[in-house]
Parts: sequence; C-alpha cells; structure tokens
Amino acid sequence: MITGFHTIIYSSDEEATRAFFRDVLGWPSLDAGGGWLIFKTPPSELGIHPTSDDPTEAWATTPYHQASLMCDDIESTMAGLRAKGVEVSENINDQGFGLVTSISVPGAGWLMLYEPRHPLAHEL
Repeated sequence: MITGFHTIIYSSDEEATRAFFRDVLGWPSLDAGGGWLIFKTPPSELGIHPTSDDPTEAWATTPYHQASLMCDDIESTMAGLRAKGVEVSENINDQGFGLVTSISVPGAGWLMLYEPRHPLAHEL
C-alpha cells in the first residue's frame, strides 16, 4: 500500500536550499542521518497534464515532472517572501487554474508558486 509521496529537489548548493526550506519557509524537518534533512511538507496534490505535439510548447513535448508551492493569497505571500529576502518574480500570470508566479530557491533555481482557483484535492 502507498503511504506517502516523497519529493526531491536537486540542488547545486544543498545547504542553502535546506536553509531556505527550514529558515525561510519554516518547514520542520528531521535528520535522516549525516545531515540529510527530510522536510514535513504542507498537504499535497498530484495533477496529470498532457504533453503536446506542438513544438512551440517545448516544455510539454516530452514527459517531465514539476513541483510547485500553493498559497491562499499570492500577493501577500509574495510580499512576505520578499520581506525575508527571497527573490520573487515581478509577474503574476492568470493560468486559469490559478494565479502563478515564481520564487528563486537558493541552489535549486526557480519554483512555481500559485494561488489555486480549483477545488483542493488535499481537502478530500
């Protein structure tokens, strides 16, 4: 029986990335041994999206995986993250399913942040 869903973020600076999730986002963690932190994440969901045959949509022509953070109020979340020194995209895009922006995670690149406009599966 499946008991959970484990996500991995690969980083060129794992200590900075771990510090971001621990100190900036305030996620609790445990040490799985040797300093390998495993973070307790907020509730999660899994969406399945189609790939595309359109070469102008190169991001979706082959299967891949994506992680994103969800929030209740994107503007206040962006302001709160900026106040903590996080680099946040200036743009908010309406993608239909929600309002979307990106935040920079030290050592791990950009991560999508969105305010969903769909029912939340993690509330089932």
